[in-house]
Amino acid sequence: MIRKIIRIDDNKCNGCGACAAACHEGAIGMIEGKARLLRDDYCDGLGDCLPVCPTGAISFVEREAAAYDEHAVQANMQKRRQLNAAGGCPGSRMQRLQPVQQVASSGTVQAASQLGQWPCQIKLVPVNAPYFAGAKLLIAADCSAYAYARMHDEFMRGKITLIGCPKLDNTDYSDKLTQIIQNNDIRSVTIVRMEVPCCGGLEMAAKKALQASGKFIPWQVVTISVDGKILE
Repeated sequence: MIRKIIRIDDNKCNGCGACAAACHEGAIGMIEGKARLLRDDYCDGLGDCLPVCPTGAISFVEREAAAYDEHAVQANMQKRRQLNAAGGCPGSRMQRLQPVQQVASSGTVQAASQLGQWPCQIKLVPVNAPYFAGAKLLIAADCSAYAYARMHDEFMRGKITLIGCPKLDNTDYSDKLTQIIQNNDIRSVTIVRMEVPCCGGLEMAAKKALQASGKFIPWQVVTISVDGKILE
């Protein structure tokens, strides 16, 4: 059927998530840091999401779409209530972490995780997350934490960590990294990559984002060998 339904302009969306929070039917979700219309039959066409969007990314169009399904919406809302009661999905719930050192019963200090936030995957992190305010940013290859034994203490401590693998994700991170750097008060950027050629995509995306942001931010690139050494 032809009916009125929302349209989200991907270029204007800044990933704030306000529209998803305002949509009582659950028709809008955040995917890879962008708002998406998840299902046509969840959208009632009333537009509660329009006035909360700070960038004007949402508008109405008339197009072929499935009819609004109130029963499907009610079932989805019930699932969401059950999930929230259980604490929500840890894979998507944004959290600010406070790393602390752990002291064993012998009095010796044990190593503790220095991950400062969740999620940490570049594809999952919201571009306007509050923990980016005044952050020192670490953009690291997935494999680097496994190859370099002191990754947490030497690189992650005191930073917001974003990880990715351009080969496995088969994507260019530069657009999203540009938005993160442009829209937030990023103090510095450290790029930690592996020596393998495919990791060049991560370094290139970060450099491209720094340049496209128009900001002058201190940055450095550190390369780790496959046997766990820092290469000069």
